[in-house]
Amino acid sequence: MRNVLAMLMVHTGQVVSVASLVRDLWDDDPPASGLTTLQTYILNLRKMFSSATGMSTAEVAREVLVTRAGGYRLTAGAGSLDVHRFQRLARSGREALARGDDDAGVHDLDDALSLWRGPALVDVPAGRVLESRRRQLEESRLVTLEYLVDAELRLGMYREVLAELAALTVENPLHEGLHGQYMRALYLGGRRAQALEVFQRLRRALVAELGLGPGLRLQRLHQAVLNADGDIDDRAWREADPDSRIRSTVHGRIGDSHPDGVCPSHRSLR
Repeated sequence: MRNVLAMLMVHTGQVVSVASLVRDLWDDDPPASGLTTLQTYILNLRKMFSSATGMSTAEVAREVLVTRAGGYRLTAGAGSLDVHRFQRLARSGREALARGDDDAGVHDLDDALSLWRGPALVDVPAGRVLESRRRQLEESRLVTLEYLVDAELRLGMYREVLAELAALTVENPLHEGLHGQYMRALYLGGRRAQALEVFQRLRRALVAELGLGPGLRLQRLHQAVLNADGDIDDRAWREADPDSRIRSTVHGRIGDSHPDGVCPSHRSLR
């Protein structure tokens, strides 16, 4: 039943087809009683919502968990789900950064990440559809964390981010964005040799796993560190490779050493 609730919640306001629910529950081998079992889950969820809201099950069926042609739709009030609040705050934070207001951006991005109490959909047995959505949520969280760390580095918070970036780069050994941030934090904090070691570790991992070297932005950052360049502003080196965030997300195996996502000791999962 938790699978069904999770599927409905991550698609709030949309009709989730019976076929999608059945596929996520039993993959390509549903039992003969699969449809009946799904209907029982829906009934039990309506009873649960009824108990939680004080509405009758009939009212829940009309207003909350609604049957539609070929599927079901869950309706939730504006801002009632953490994922919606996270998306709103993350968007607000990125907009503040785009205006050049790093302090406001850090505030909103940190608030967005504080909504995470653990990995997305933890303890929910996920089929293919739900697993895809879970990964999307984790990727969104990690990109938001990248924006936050960028802003914190611009504000001179080099030492404050080191421990977190050290752990994240170990857990995401192919993620170029996180490694670039770690290099910058180390270099700007006066630890140039360690910054160069981080680049070499990433290069070896990329070659071993993908047969590729680091992208242009990391190469330029590496050269800047080698040259002891005092100006390694994040905007300048990101412009060297405009697709950097996309490739970082694709290459970075989110939470590789923790099957359910990033270790909950990190700030973003507090």
